[in-house]
Amino acid sequence: MSNLKSETATGAEVADAPAANWVHRFLPRALWPYAQLARWDRPIGWQLLLWPCWWSAALAPQAIAPTAVLTGLPILKHLVLFFVGAVAMRGAGCTYNDIVDATIDAKVARTRSRPLPSGRVSKRQAKIFMVLQALVGFLVLVQFNLFTILAGIASLGFVAIYPFLKRVTDWPQLGLGLAFSWGALMGWAAVWGSLALAPVLLYLGAIAWTVGYDTIYAHQDKEDDALIGVRSTARLFGTRTKPALAVLYGSALVLFAAAFVAASAGAWTGPSWPAYAGLAVGALQMFWQIRSLDIDDPDQCIRLFRSNNRFGAIVFFGLVLSALWSLSVPLPA
Repeated sequence: MSNLKSETATGAEVADAPAANWVHRFLPRALWPYAQLARWDRPIGWQLLLWPCWWSAALAPQAIAPTAVLTGLPILKHLVLFFVGAVAMRGAGCTYNDIVDATIDAKVARTRSRPLPSGRVSKRQAKIFMVLQALVGFLVLVQFNLFTILAGIASLGFVAIYPFLKRVTDWPQLGLGLAFSWGALMGWAAVWGSLALAPVLLYLGAIAWTVGYDTIYAHQDKEDDALIGVRSTARLFGTRTKPALAVLYGSALVLFAAAFVAASAGAWTGPSWPAYAGLAVGALQMFWQIRSLDIDDPDQCIRLFRSNNRFGAIVFFGLVLSALWSLSVPLPA
């Protein structure tokens, strides 16, 4: 049975939101439309935005021999800041996307009950709410070094153009990947105040991963998208989606492994075997997604899409265990 809830008679709920979520249980009814704009009732978005940040934050300290300052473990303050920033900026991005797509959303069964197309929030109210969330994200950003601040500001270009891509290209998922994977650069920059080959490879891998999982997500809407002229990799790949996912996910794994190797270049340390073991387990999770996928089953597509949160966690904890393992190994003479 589907875990998605149809629009109620009151019009206060959203069709593609979970049937039971904390927003309806704990927030005043007047705040529901804003929580729905920010997708607070669907945490998978900020989770997928957060993982590249945390991967990079966990990889960067392992590119140097442990010291009193850098033990090889991720810096807790950075993890907290990236968490708050991911929630705030994902909310701001979703609000912006809904403002741009209000007309399209009104034509799609899954999205027409969202706050803007249903009329429960005006565009002016949505814009104010978007700015408030962006301000929270900016306050988080200025806690980092100048290079990271500038890098974070640079990402806004990809965020700005993403909602328009579905109108002009079959690859809007690539635009999402460019924006959603930016954290793979930010985590490294927050530690080093610069970039190197390792975070760039991590970023490219995260882009391939994002295109893959968002292709699965887009299969939910392919019939409506075809009717209204919205383009996507789901429509582009069609029955070739499984081979395409094998290429995308396989490329992501190769690039992640290359990032780990690059982080070890010239250092005695770098990611150790648990990081690579994490990638191996993650590869099994990706294989399961591809093998299980039925592109004509929307409920299964959303479940497989959400399962990428597990992949993100596997890679992150592999890196954390790598750091702990390295701490147990004596320094070379």
